[in-house]
Amino acid sequence: MDQQNNFKDQLYLVLSGIFIASLVTCNLIANKFVTVDLGFKVFIVSAGILPYPLTFLVTDLISELYGQRKANLVVFSGFIASLFVLLFLWLGGQFNSIPDSLVNDEIYNSVFQNAWRLIAASMIAYLFAQFVDVRIFHFWKKLTNGKHLWLRNNGSTIASQLVDTTLVICILFVGVWNTDQILSAIIDGWIFKMLMALLDTPIIYGIIYLLKGKVDIAKD
Repeated sequence: MDQQNNFKDQLYLVLSGIFIASLVTCNLIANKFVTVDLGFKVFIVSAGILPYPLTFLVTDLISELYGQRKANLVVFSGFIASLFVLLFLWLGGQFNSIPDSLVNDEIYNSVFQNAWRLIAASMIAYLFAQFVDVRIFHFWKKLTNGKHLWLRNNGSTIASQLVDTTLVICILFVGVWNTDQILSAIIDGWIFKMLMALLDTPIIYGIIYLLKGKVDIAKD
């Protein structure tokens, strides 16, 4: 039993680390917009969207394995970590680069000058979306008596991704882009995230299957 508890604690730390690393990476690369060609459609999305589905996969796994309280805790931890990133990005800009620096002040400011607005927008959207994800996940888990993992995994992620995409695009680009551009960005971002959510369903089933007998599934 002690060995099982140790493994469960270690797994929680690993999942939390993946969650925080993915979240911080999202914020750092979100200024770059890219095209992603999936064959049937070309999406124009922020590069920050690429690691972002991992955050929802991880919170769903933590919700399933550890319960709502632990899931909310890792969401809050991600928020604190992002504030620290914001602090040190600002601090790094307060010192002048040396002449031989590979990254000079101009490059640094070009990449990170929008960090305040970007991370603020991301954090507002992130907090709303992640707590929506956890709440809806556990709503469906209780409603189905712990059955139909695919339903709560996809239902919670699809709803929370719509909240996240709408908030972050509106906070960043209302008054900057026209309405058509904003709606197009929301739709592209949301559809892309929904597709990623569908892809992570077999992944979460596979992980839960592999962990049977090693980790007790939370009841709440």
